[in-house]
Amino acid sequence: KFFVYSFMPTQEANIVTDIQALDLNKSYTYADYLLWQFKERVELIRGRIFKMSPAPNTEHQRVSGRLYAKTFNYLEERQCEVFAAPFDVRLLLPSDQVTDHKIDTVVQPDICVVCDPQKLESRGCIGAPDWIIEILSKSTSHKDLNEKYDLYQSAGVMEYWIVHPAEGTIMTHTLQENGKYKRAENIYTHQDIISPVVFPDLQIELKWVFR
Repeated sequence: KFFVYSFMPTQEANIVTDIQALDLNKSYTYADYLLWQFKERVELIRGRIFKMSPAPNTEHQRVSGRLYAKTFNYLEERQCEVFAAPFDVRLLLPSDQVTDHKIDTVVQPDICVVCDPQKLESRGCIGAPDWIIEILSKSTSHKDLNEKYDLYQSAGVMEYWIVHPAEGTIMTHTLQENGKYKRAENIYTHQDIISPVVFPDLQIELKWVFR
């Protein structure tokens, strides 16, 4: 079980309404994150601020919506739940203590599936989702392919998919017994039907996803 010692902003707290007031070279925690009330969406990765992309383009939203809908319908009678961004996921790395003042990583995956209800509370998820899908854009591709790949692997996310809407491809990564991802031997295209390892009977036709 996760026991979270919550920090909630008060009127006396140092609310930040302008991202320019933050030092982007400084390290922050989730307790700091709760005080940010500016319009920009950001993620924290090991204490570092990463700005998220502007509003996703139409193709991104189409692909995201189809993957979400397919997964939602599949999970409707199951314990697992699927969530779409914006949805805060506080990831715990091996040395982390489970308090808002210690957690320094909070991300907003495009789509994530959580099967342990004890990881869910009113502010999102705390701990690793079972399956995460990130949909690439020009401004986030480097982060999704590098920082988030390493992060999700370290945090114990069982399965990580990277979707490239412009190319119509999906790369899948599954966690092995050694705690490392096994990279997909193939890059899946619109001709393929693929299933997540965590839900082998969920079949997703990529010609429908990328149509």
